[in-house]
Amino acid sequence: MSRPAGETALVLAWIIALFSSLAVLYIGEVLGQTPCVLCWFQRAFMFPLAIILGLGLWWQDRRVARYGIALALGGGAVALYHLGLYIGLIPEPIQPCTATGPSCTDDNQLVFGIPIPLMALAAFALIAVLSALSLKEPRT
Repeated sequence: MSRPAGETALVLAWIIALFSSLAVLYIGEVLGQTPCVLCWFQRAFMFPLAIILGLGLWWQDRRVARYGIALALGGGAVALYHLGLYIGLIPEPIQPCTATGPSCTDDNQLVFGIPIPLMALAAFALIAVLSALSLKEPRT
């Protein structure tokens, strides 16, 4: 028996959230890279996504996607701001990462040559789109 398209979309959103959560834990705990201020905020949105979407799948409640959309949009906004800092679109006086702690814009923000904020933005965008697709009711 095949899965409904909405459930498949929700499973994919959960896989992305889980993989992203495990990836940042690997970067921080195994590779020893201390997260910047904005990375912490992005983690605050991503970690609950893995748990909430997983529980929604476990309980077979596709409506949990509404919370997935809200968390993904919030995390995506932080990631977009972080990416703006990284590529230099946001002026230095309003950057939150210059006083203390790791920089939000140095080479430490690259993994496999890709900026971490860009990867986070892509993950949040995919989770939001897949969560929204999971809410679509099939037409009968």
